[in-house]
Amino acid sequence: QFNSIQFNSIQFDSIQFRKDIVLDHVHKKSIIMSRLLFTILTFLFLLITAPTTVLADDNNNNNNADAVRVQITKPSLAGEPVTGDHKYRSMVTLYIEQDDGSRKPSGWSTRVEDGAKIDQPFEFQPGVNLIQGWSEGVLQMKVGERALLHVPAKKGYGGRPMGRPGGAFYIPPNSDLMFDIEILEKAREPEL
Repeated sequence: QFNSIQFNSIQFDSIQFRKDIVLDHVHKKSIIMSRLLFTILTFLFLLITAPTTVLADDNNNNNNADAVRVQITKPSLAGEPVTGDHKYRSMVTLYIEQDDGSRKPSGWSTRVEDGAKIDQPFEFQPGVNLIQGWSEGVLQMKVGERALLHVPAKKGYGGRPMGRPGGAFYIPPNSDLMFDIEILEKAREPEL
């Protein structure tokens, strides 16, 4: 009877040992699957949020040097497209875009982090008292998006300088512009 108990104990230990091996194997597989799922989800997130570029040229003349380029840096999956029928509130920083693609601050921003005294949204309506490039660019965006609008001088201020050297802001003549703009929301209509 002693041998039988010991045998059962050994058998029991053996079953427990196999159970531990199986559980350890299942645990390792679940960790691997979790890591794989995390990697796939991260890839999909990066794919969805990657900056994209849209060319906005109302003349469709295939001259990309004269086209406004819209580089989405923060997409909006649910935002409504911007239209010329509404006013919008936005946060904006204006840069002078150099020939090599680098940017030089112009001195005008609505963001504290880019030199404004306070964060103060800029209100606008596409096509109303704006440069052509701004209107073309924002009409390619949605509410909630943030983008870099690359505006050629021809669709910006052209040969006219804006501001003055050493002043609060200055845009030299024939400057290509880059607007870092985030469309916050439609502006509220004034109550009558």
